[in-house]
Amino acid sequence: MANTKQKLFQKRRLRVRNKLRKMANGRPRLSVHRSNKNISVQLIDDVKGVTLAAASTQDKDLGVAGSNNKDAAAKVGAAIAERAKAAGIEECYFDRGGFLYHGKVKALADAARDGGLKF
Repeated sequence: MANTKQKLFQKRRLRVRNKLRKMANGRPRLSVHRSNKNISVQLIDDVKGVTLAAASTQDKDLGVAGSNNKDAAAKVGAAIAERAKAAGIEECYFDRGGFLYHGKVKALADAARDGGLKF
């Protein structure tokens, strides 16, 4: 029985989410979504079910609209760190979803850490 790419992605995403749910301790979740054209990130409070802050390459003020490379991911990471500080959030946990911690996802995480977020 061969697993498709989509099934493997879903298994990886659920495995990561379940491990992080055990370690949450009331902290918000920094959720990353990567597509072929864009990368976006949200700070989500799972207890209340609300988004506290968000950033994406589709934001016009970042100046990287439509680009999906490591530089754009780093700008999005810096933007989410800045917006989290404005919302009064300093600690969160990183939910990479089913994406591998490599390349654009790693660049986003490093920029968010440099901006002052702790995870």
